[in-house]
Amino acid sequence: MSDAAQPTAAEVRAAAEAVKTALDRHLAAVERRSGEDDPAVYEAFNQLAAAAEVYDELLYDRYDEVTPFEIPGAEDALPPYTGPEEPNALSVLIRRDYAVAEPQRLLAQAQRIEAADEDTGPHASGTVHGALGLLFGEFEPDEIASRHKEFGLEEGDSTLWVTAADEPADPGEWLEAPFDQVDEQRVICRFDVSAVFDDDVDTADDDDVIEDELDTDLDEDEDEDLEPLDADR
Repeated sequence: MSDAAQPTAAEVRAAAEAVKTALDRHLAAVERRSGEDDPAVYEAFNQLAAAAEVYDELLYDRYDEVTPFEIPGAEDALPPYTGPEEPNALSVLIRRDYAVAEPQRLLAQAQRIEAADEDTGPHASGTVHGALGLLFGEFEPDEIASRHKEFGLEEGDSTLWVTAADEPADPGEWLEAPFDQVDEQRVICRFDVSAVFDDDVDTADDDDVIEDELDTDLDEDEDEDLEPLDADR
């Protein structure tokens, strides 16, 4: 970035003051919050995140420095809950992704199902999509999740959302489009599983191993520098 385009020291200072103001507003909103999902706290959080991002960018542009804070973006969080305080019904939305890692294993499992069930269509197990239809028609999704390797599948990301409803849906009401009307503001809780999280843990573990090895090497070097004491002294 050219010198002419760089922010001034005064602009950086003003951005820092904006962060302090947003921080005070966030704390005040937290202290006055009316519930776990108070919209005022959510708004103050977003204002603080935005102010911190501006300050971080100006600080880097002017001084080539960064802050030690990492505030998740608003798009990474669910919006404030606006559903009923005491839901009379709920929906559980589940998505699990798989890769067909071993097609032959999948086909072999489907052939066993086909051989034991005379009601299956002829040669349904001869194709991957037919084998998948047999597999998910025979076993519950939770059982497939726990035995996916046996079926030649490899787990991908998965998520589970629990959403609140005022009343139970009428029979057959949403079957034609079951996932079209998900209101994120009625999500009570969600649980995500992803290899991304495992990678973060592995990286942290690797850092610990490196530090342990460095400590060990330093200890060994210190031991080598020590001279044996003369027993006669």
